[in-house]
Amino acid sequence: MSKPTLFLLQPGFDDEKQPGKTFFCPAGTFIEGVLAVYPQLKDQIEVRRVPFPRPRQAVIAAAGEANQSLPLLVLDGQSDSSQVTGEHEGHSLVAGKEAIAAYFAETYGIDWSH
Repeated sequence: MSKPTLFLLQPGFDDEKQPGKTFFCPAGTFIEGVLAVYPQLKDQIEVRRVPFPRPRQAVIAAAGEANQSLPLLVLDGQSDSSQVTGEHEGHSLVAGKEAIAAYFAETYGIDWSH
């Protein structure tokens, strides 16, 4: 990895526990909104949208099996940011919409969430 990788769920997914409906991830949609308002972030990070069903192999490869909850930002190496929520094989992880948005503000200078 040369840039941090942001994993989001692809919208329009099915959940076998609730047949006949399609869904979006509210936390991921929040981050999609941040990306839309601050398009310069797209030059700083790689965005990967992955299918809903587990196991999420792309996420497992980058962050380990225990870290499949999304949204998730996998940093290119270790960070001392206060937003870091975990670590996998030498890569810091930032999990959850609030921590990811705060990391973007802290690192890339976008506005802070209020």
